[in-house]
Amino acid sequence: MALLLNAVSPAVGGVLVRGEKGTAKSTAVRALAALLPEVDVVPGCRFSCDPAAPDPTCPDAPHEPGAATSRPARMVELPVGASEDRLIGALDIERALSEGVKAFEPGLLATANRGLLYVDEVNLLHDHLIDVLLDAAAMGASYVEREGVSVRHAARFLLVGTMNPEEGELRPQLLDRFGLTVEVAASREPDQRVEVVRRRLAYDDDPAAFATRWAGEEAAVRARIGAARKLLPSVRLGDGALRQIAATCAAFEVDGMRADIVMARTATALAAWAGRTDVLAEDVRQAALLALPHRRRRNPFDAPGLDEDKLDETLEESGGGDGPDTDPDGPDGGGGQPPAEGPEGPQGGGDAGAPAEAGDAGEAERSAGAGSGERSPVGAAEPFRTKVLSVPGIGEGAAGRRSRARTEHGRTTGARRPGGPLTTLHLAATVQAAAPHQRARGRSGPGLVIRRDDLRQAVREGHESNLVLFVVDASGSMAARQRMGAVKGAVVSLLLDAYQRRDKVGLVTFRGSAAEVALPPTSSVDAAAARLESLPTGGRTPLAAGLLKAHDVLRVERLRDPARRPLVVVVTDGRATGGAEPVALASRAARLFAAEGVASVVVDCESGPVRLGLAGRLAGELGGSAVTLDELRADSIAGLVRDVQGTSRRAA
Repeated sequence: MALLLNAVSPAVGGVLVRGEKGTAKSTAVRALAALLPEVDVVPGCRFSCDPAAPDPTCPDAPHEPGAATSRPARMVELPVGASEDRLIGALDIERALSEGVKAFEPGLLATANRGLLYVDEVNLLHDHLIDVLLDAAAMGASYVEREGVSVRHAARFLLVGTMNPEEGELRPQLLDRFGLTVEVAASREPDQRVEVVRRRLAYDDDPAAFATRWAGEEAAVRARIGAARKLLPSVRLGDGALRQIAATCAAFEVDGMRADIVMARTATALAAWAGRTDVLAEDVRQAALLALPHRRRRNPFDAPGLDEDKLDETLEESGGGDGPDTDPDGPDGGGGQPPAEGPEGPQGGGDAGAPAEAGDAGEAERSAGAGSGERSPVGAAEPFRTKVLSVPGIGEGAAGRRSRARTEHGRTTGARRPGGPLTTLHLAATVQAAAPHQRARGRSGPGLVIRRDDLRQAVREGHESNLVLFVVDASGSMAARQRMGAVKGAVVSLLLDAYQRRDKVGLVTFRGSAAEVALPPTSSVDAAAARLESLPTGGRTPLAAGLLKAHDVLRVERLRDPARRPLVVVVTDGRATGGAEPVALASRAARLFAAEGVASVVVDCESGPVRLGLAGRLAGELGGSAVTLDELRADSIAGLVRDVQGTSRRAA
């Protein structure tokens, strides 16, 4: 329904489809293209101008008056690895060098104008591409200012993104730019699953026959979309419906005014889809279920969702006399879900019913340094903004927001001869290299005579994402409830920072007699936060085992992703107990990291009036830096990053 509403009114702002793998997200989006009505275009226009109202600023203008042709609506797919030039277009290098003229080569935004632009795995797309994409979708135009080219062209398209949240989330700012969001999950009803399998097998056996079988229903949907589009300008959004929309957005404390506008457009499209010219309360309700869940998140680890009881109460108080659940044409929206199943559950409150004496028991266990009892999980303290931790030097990993790196995107810092295939031309440096040789090469026309040796690769510097591997001490020495809550709060804060900087994260914990990989490296920071929340504590402190397990994780990740540099964050009080010579073993394990130049930070969790300084000693052996929980806050220290970089450089 969200897809169809955008087909009726592209001004709704697109759809983000979130869901687990294997739920036919891509299949549904690709099928939509066949349902879109044909479009009339100016023949030969690369930007698909409407012959009834051609764009006077179109780069291909002027157009021949009255010329028109029809074609199916296009669906353009944006690959995750696309370059910015491929998306927005760029200077036509071939014509610039051979003919000496400036010519614009359109990108995917131009191709998608008046059609559908689809981004699969949109959460894995580089942030700067998402920003460009959503800006164009919001403004209906693309502006290109680069390499001497200044072009504006229309870029009105139905934007659809799909993603699996397990592979990482979108930033809240980007979530807000999608008009509607839908959560998709596979049905647990055997009859529905049987029907899915039956249809898929029928299609595989005879695709043509399968398409013929459903051609009638597809034609009916296509006709209904066309009728709704024609009716849309006649739909009246009354003051009562507008007041309901405003009251609903205010009640759910959404930021800004975009939600109100999207809800108004969605409710209007719903009325047109139902064949009505008045927006009813049921339209407002269904619009809220599609437009608000992803906009009311308060931090990245809160699941999107909407309390439907509160929604119904708000609509009733604001004057909604119509029955909110009576529209057979509206989206399901999960209306039958009981409130307990929604995502409004308590955050970080897992220890609300814990025994009061747990803290004292934990302190006793800490004093003994042994203890084998396991404590129930402790909830994390309130997260805070942390100081930026970065890896020293310049890397070449995936684009992100943490450490300096040579990237395909970013500011240009110089030029060099390409060591392999040319990927990003430095035009000025190329022309400068070729210019002195033009007379010797017999140049006679306006174009430059270019040789392979003249080409120069642009050197650009931006920021990369890193692998942030958390090594968390969950032993008895950390088991005091208040202290463990503070420790978890600090790690959650660092996870929030990793989320915002697009890092991969991993979680290694150690307690009792061994260490375990609680979460292999992943882009899903939410998963790391969930594992941390349920982390039990108690037992001895096998620090060496934790460090060796982390070392093994890094070794495997180097093989999988050699360009991504790691940052190891060890959260411990520095104690090492259990087994023979635990302190010596921990020292030898730590020196493995120092020998390989792995950037590391030790978050010192030691508390009490008497401090042994064990965490600081461990940081020295790791070749990293130690910081207390209080110093980790962004407003507490100014030199943490400098310290981390300096000690890591000395170790390297």
